[in-house]
This record gives sequence, structure tokens and C-alpha cells, in this order.
Amino acid sequence: MFDIRAIRENPEAFRAAWNRRKPGLGDAVDDILAHDGALRKAVTDKQEAESARNANSKLIGQAKAKGDEAEFERLRAVVAEAKDTIEAAGEQEAAAREALDEILLGLPNLPLDDVPVGEDEDGNVEQKAVGTPTALSFAPKDHADLGEALGMMDFETAAKMSGSRFVLLRGQLSRLERALANFMLDVQTGEHGYTETTPPVLVRDEALVGTGQLPKFGEDSFQTTDGLWLIATSEISLTNSVRESILDADVLPKRMTAHTPCFRSEAGSAGRDTKGMIRLHQFNKVELVSIVRDEEEGLEELERMTRCAETILERLELPYRRMLLCTGDMGAGARKTYDLEVWLPSQDTYREISSCSYCGDFQARRMDARWRPKPTEDNPKPKPEFVHTLNGSGLAVGRALVAVLENYQREDGTIAVPDALKPYMGGLEVIGA
Repeated sequence: MFDIRAIRENPEAFRAAWNRRKPGLGDAVDDILAHDGALRKAVTDKQEAESARNANSKLIGQAKAKGDEAEFERLRAVVAEAKDTIEAAGEQEAAAREALDEILLGLPNLPLDDVPVGEDEDGNVEQKAVGTPTALSFAPKDHADLGEALGMMDFETAAKMSGSRFVLLRGQLSRLERALANFMLDVQTGEHGYTETTPPVLVRDEALVGTGQLPKFGEDSFQTTDGLWLIATSEISLTNSVRESILDADVLPKRMTAHTPCFRSEAGSAGRDTKGMIRLHQFNKVELVSIVRDEEEGLEELERMTRCAETILERLELPYRRMLLCTGDMGAGARKTYDLEVWLPSQDTYREISSCSYCGDFQARRMDARWRPKPTEDNPKPKPEFVHTLNGSGLAVGRALVAVLENYQREDGTIAVPDALKPYMGGLEVIGA
């Protein structure tokens, strides 16, 4: 959510920031201020009525003791009126608070000033490209054709049991996916200082509200019959691991990683990437989450996190580029996002394989996640402050598998194993040979 006091004191800054997200979105400021005004008036009316009720209730006994029937009846009427006002003001307060929360929970985060303004992916800006796009001496096959020809990637069998956008991997490709995940985890934990975590993949509404998937994006996720949600990313579980807590300054920055299945309905992706493993309902991902103190530390951590993800691509010797996302293409919870896109020869283009985002205190306010600064002479009892959060893919395992198949394919349909993965593949050098 957002600091209502900050909106109240500087509404035009919020209006301008939301308009950078989407023209006209800043008009929400007017509704916010209207509901905030109604809320504050209702609270004031309720408090004044409670004071009047309490003060006059004491006087009723005195009037009765004196035998002043007229004053007694007058005071009873005043107290009754105060009670009616309290009830009405309480209802107005609840309605205004609900309306205000509904607006604030549905609004996206404020983009940082250096984020380019744009409507969609066409407004994204390339920051750098690493490696030369793979040039094969033969017509490249896509990963689905390669995998099916090897008999190790089976969409038909998966569809019989689960429907479209599912895959069944076998043999060496199944091992390759496991090898990729283990390689990623070993690098992120052993070299980059992330703590491996095994979180729940089923979570409550509050967890999705905390990271921003609810209330607006519920259609993108799967919900069980008992109301739990399958996570679309372990960002949800990892970030919510600090909800409703006050962290000591010494534990920050807190870095976590997890390898989990992720589940997405792809509600808005009808007709897109219907073939292959690019866009599945179920896929595996190694996620990176960082909890930091403030914006300065958060922006430094964003660069660090992105480099941690880039390291995987570089060790796998996969060509990629880094994109700075524009305001219209960023996720709702982000203030700044870098996408990493890997080269796919069959498509003759780059495709997203990682997204690293700095979220400021947007998620922390929704989760009530704070940290306590260390005492100083000037401030011996510092108040807790909201943490700042970051998340990123380190990487999407299925898409990494796709990239390895396509970039390491050989003319006979076999796949060379990247050097970085050979120890994880028992020394195997070629898949399908």
C-alpha cells in the first residue's frame, strides 16, 4: 500500500507518478483524498460523540440525585443522540476505510524517475548485450521439435492427463532440468550468499495481497477448493517469510533463494507461445529475494541481484541482453525492473528468462514487515521502519532448458552439454548420442 500521509501532503507527486504508469491513472488521487477526508471526518465525529456520551453519562446520575427531572431527561436525550452519532459515524468510518483500502490495494507502485515512460515492451531500453547470437551452419530447430525427436519431451502424454500447456520430460532431458536447477542453486548459495529455502507452494490470500498479486491479479493464479493459492513464483513465499515481523539491523540485507514449481493460469496469454515450454501452466524456477533497509541499499542490491542472474547465463555461455523495462511493462509491485533475455536461434530473437525488480517498501507496507535501526546517541530508541524488498529469477529453469537445447543443438538433432553442466550430468557430453 502507500503512506496516506505522504499522499495527503504531496498529492501531485503521486498523481504524476501514476500518470507515468498509465495516462489518467493519477486521477485516483482525487478519490483517495475524498475517501481519506470522509474517513477522518467520521473518526472525528465518532470521537466527539464518544466524549459527549461519556461526559453527559456522568451528569445523568447527578441530575437524578438532585431530583432534577427535566435535566435528567435532557441529558438522557443528549446521550441517546450521541450513541446514534457514534453508530452512524462508525458505519461511515468503516465504509470510507474499505473504499480507501480498495483503491490503495489496487494501485501499482510508483516508478523511479530513471524508468523510461512507455506503454508496453516496445518502450523498453536495451542496457547491454553479452555474447554473439548463436549462428548455426544449419537451419535451427525449435526446442519442442528437438525434444520430441529425442523422445524425451512429451506434450501429447502431458495433455492427456493435464490439458494444454504442460510437458512431461524423460531421461536425459529430465536430468538436464535437474542439473540446471542444482547448478543455479550452487552458484547462488555458494558464491552469492543466498540462503537456500524450501517454502510452501500453497499460500493464503494474505500472502498474495502482501506481494501484490491480489486483489487485482487473482485470475493469473490457480486457487484450490479450500481457498489456498498455488504460487505463481516463490517470490510470494520467500517475501512473506518476513511478514508481520521486525528484523534486527544486523540481519540485513537478508538474501534467500528457492527452487520450486510455479503455477500460472496464463489467463491473458491466449494464442501466445502455444507450442513448447516457453509458457506453461507449471514450470520450475530458482527465485532470488532480498530484504534490505532503504532505497539506497535497494538500488545497489538490484544491480547485484541482476549480476547474480547474469552469472548463470554467462557460465552457460548463452547470449543474452539486459533490458530496462518501461513504466507500462513493469510488474505492478515494481519501482524498477531489469529483464534478462536469452537468444533463441529458432525464433531469431531474444526471450525473457529473468526479471529482477526493486519494489521499495510497497510490499513491506502490505505485509507489515519492518526493521529496527540501531540506537544512537541522538536516537536511543529508534522506531521500526518498513523494509525494502527485491525479487528476481535466478533463473527460470524451463526456459534455461529451452535455451540450452536451441543454442547447443547439433545438426544430427543431438545436444551438446554445456561445460558448466557436465559435472551435474555425470560427465555426459552429448544428449541423445
